[in-house]
Amino acid sequence: MSRVIRAAIFQTAWTGDKESMIQVHEQAVRDAAAQGAQVMCFQELFYGPYFCQVQDKAFYEYAEQIPDGPIVKRFQALARELGIVLVLPMYEEEQPGVLYNTAAVIDADGSYLGKYRKHHIPQVNGFWEKFYFRPGNAGWPVFETAVGKIGVYICYDRHFPEGWRALGLEGAEIVFNPSATSRGLSAYLWQLEQPAAAVANEYFVGAINRVGVEELGDNDFYGTSYFVDPEAQFVGEVASDKETELVVRDLDLAKLREVRDRWQFFRDRRPDAYGPLTAP
Repeated sequence: MSRVIRAAIFQTAWTGDKESMIQVHEQAVRDAAAQGAQVMCFQELFYGPYFCQVQDKAFYEYAEQIPDGPIVKRFQALARELGIVLVLPMYEEEQPGVLYNTAAVIDADGSYLGKYRKHHIPQVNGFWEKFYFRPGNAGWPVFETAVGKIGVYICYDRHFPEGWRALGLEGAEIVFNPSATSRGLSAYLWQLEQPAAAVANEYFVGAINRVGVEELGDNDFYGTSYFVDPEAQFVGEVASDKETELVVRDLDLAKLREVRDRWQFFRDRRPDAYGPLTAP
């Protein structure tokens, strides 16, 4: 028996200021809801530029409390109004000087369900993230939402299979991977890693990437956001590599049981033999 939910992801370019960026995303939520979307995820650090292209403490001002800051409150009201689940990738300030790359999850009734903090923090040219973020310390939660079990993995995390597997073991049905990833660095991996993770862990993945070149550097964010199913098939077309685009797709979650019954990857795991994998 099918169990179809309509899901949305949104890729866009930096508008030049925080408030207009928030407004663009609010309108995208309204547009997605008008198309029947029940759940939606934004791109990494959605209301700002990708400031990690430089190391400048002025950008610490983009961080705010989760869930008590104004952006979460604002989108809680919107989620409640439209009856849509929202995943908000944000810059979190736990306390002054303690900052994380975080996604807040809001249910369709506007209630705050919790957060995921990015675990793996890069420090390479154009991606100076250790200047801005501590590594995540809150595990890999799976959120029980109005549409099903939702997980989040953020950008650089996707290169590490362990978190993908942890989300699968916790029962995730859809995992969103909001990103800011550059054409010259990682494009050859973009349509490889997330489909592979979807197959290995038998869930849907929504992969979101921003678009454009921002004034802080020459990173060329190449969009091409997509949904992929647990057989590594794209659900509909992949988004533009240059333009703002709202992607809305129907995902049949009943397919997860079909694939899991066929392959039995979780049955055939050998955690008793994996001890060396966790050695430092």
